[in-house]
Amino acid sequence: MIRRALLATLLGLATVAAVGATPAYARACMLDYSCVTTWYADNTYTTVVGAKYESCVGDSSMWGVRSGHPTFVETPC
Repeated sequence: MIRRALLATLLGLATVAAVGATPAYARACMLDYSCVTTWYADNTYTTVVGAKYESCVGDSSMWGVRSGHPTFVETPC
């Protein structure tokens, strides 16, 4: 019984560690702001692979792909 509980605990911790290791892709754009999220190919931030634009009125458009190397810029309207 103790072995099963220990095994379940270890598996649970391994799952949390694996899920927690994934990168955050983008933050939410706040009200009354326009936002641009740009994704880069690697940590040198030189090759853009995708972007998402969000306007002050809530319209958004996106092109390319998401990666683990984003930048986020928000500007008040």
